[in-house]
Amino acid sequence: MSKTQGQTDEQAEQVEGADRADRADRAETTLGYEQARDELVEVVRRLEAGGTSLEDSLALWERGEELAKVCRHWLEGARARLDAALAEGAAETPDGPGTTAEG
Repeated sequence: MSKTQGQTDEQAEQVEGADRADRADRAETTLGYEQARDELVEVVRRLEAGGTSLEDSLALWERGEELAKVCRHWLEGARARLDAALAEGAAETPDGPGTTAEG
């Protein structure tokens, strides 16, 4: 963490947190689901393998959190699209779901 003159540790952490949030937002718009998932798998593999410094491990953990957020974003979007398609399909069926013409 680098802070400017006159800046408290708490202020520096808030700025760093905002920077991380900005990076996560940018990652959401640039990474596809498969890319984020594959990179997340690699991050987990590296963390599980160990042998990294505490600082590197924390950076990997933070990146993993960002990637997990990207994956959640894509999956929530897919779920919303699926729900909308199912609702549209149910609305087009005059007798409603689970009924047949024979009754």
